[in-house]
Amino acid sequence: MTQILPTAVSLHGSVSIPADKSISHRSAMLSALADGTSRIRNFPRSADPLSTLRVLRGLGVSIHRDNDDVLVVEGVGIDGLRPPDAPLDCGNSGTTMRLMSGILAGQPFGSVLTGDESLQMRPMKRIADPLRAMGGRVTLVDGHAPIRLRPAPEGGLKGTKYRLPVASAQVKSCVLLAGLYARGRTTVIEPTRCRDHTERMLGLETHEVGGEREIYVDGGHRIEPGTWTVPGDFSGAAFFIVAATITPGSEILIENVGLNPSRTALIDVLREMGADIRIENERAEGSEPIGDILVSSAPLHGVEVGGRVIPNLIDEVPVLAVAAACAEGQTVIRDAEELRVKETDRLHAITENLRAMGAEIDERPDGLDIEGNGPNLLGTTVRSFDDHRIAMAMGVAACVAHGPTQVVDAKCARVSFPGFWDELDRLAKPR
Repeated sequence: MTQILPTAVSLHGSVSIPADKSISHRSAMLSALADGTSRIRNFPRSADPLSTLRVLRGLGVSIHRDNDDVLVVEGVGIDGLRPPDAPLDCGNSGTTMRLMSGILAGQPFGSVLTGDESLQMRPMKRIADPLRAMGGRVTLVDGHAPIRLRPAPEGGLKGTKYRLPVASAQVKSCVLLAGLYARGRTTVIEPTRCRDHTERMLGLETHEVGGEREIYVDGGHRIEPGTWTVPGDFSGAAFFIVAATITPGSEILIENVGLNPSRTALIDVLREMGADIRIENERAEGSEPIGDILVSSAPLHGVEVGGRVIPNLIDEVPVLAVAAACAEGQTVIRDAEELRVKETDRLHAITENLRAMGAEIDERPDGLDIEGNGPNLLGTTVRSFDDHRIAMAMGVAACVAHGPTQVVDAKCARVSFPGFWDELDRLAKPR
């Protein structure tokens, strides 16, 4: 599928965004391990969360919808999963594979986690190492999936103290979920803070120690059933935040967005660049803060971005690069080498595409140097690299490009935002 996008005069209206993927994955997994029936409101129909449901069903968990908005999960307790009949297919979802590895490492039965070609290229040694330190029997193929997990040793896993070598919420969550099946206490030490949904949702104890954060989970920690409400995905909102900012004469409202502070660093960076972004109707849903985001167009200037802020906007770097290309002056993005091991090498993909649109951008080992020249991009043909965030970032760039833009293989946006192209078309007033 090739998406053809005209230049937009402006963007106006309210935006409906999908439910948060990170919270959706975790709410399904924790509901499956709970002692009874849980309900999840606003569970999305995008591909990655559906991969998590497929894996859980393969482990004997009953899941159904009682209407279009509520997912019902019949929890089996932390000891109630059943051996799968076949390898468990995680599709394209790294979150599914890495978090489920933590759960399955502690089971008395063996299992295999696999996925599509893209997922089988992503690094898995980062979760295998801590699981092995806990006694998990994990086998990889040259550091990648398929992941084979043999039955846990007699007596189960052992509690450990693990310092994250890379700021990764997926690695952290994998270890914490494995800690449910470990003897004693498991401690994860987080030198640089990253997404904290898992510890929030499990209600885990945390402490700041010597400038680092420690998260604790005790083996046998029980999970109470309940009702989860999944907020709108900030990473999905990010594309419209940037689109409205860079397209002159625009104003859009994005409602019911998750505003967890470990996710929203993009707002701080864009405001530093001069963006007009306001938060309204702030409130809480369970353990997560939410609100509405009102964005008006504004001229931007370049900034330097790196260090501790990067883990809290890692998924938004591609669309931040689009904003930087439309700003005045230089933007430097550093410490983002993690982007090279996502669905594609996102640093390379965004560089190739923005260069094709006339931007001055240099790719560095850990980031990008971008010489902004205002919203002065050229419409052309760009590639998604079969990566949903690259496809949508280029859709945002098309809003201000001179002439139509064609995004090749744009259907991959459905991984996280099935209705993205329709929403963008609805908001845009073509020139």
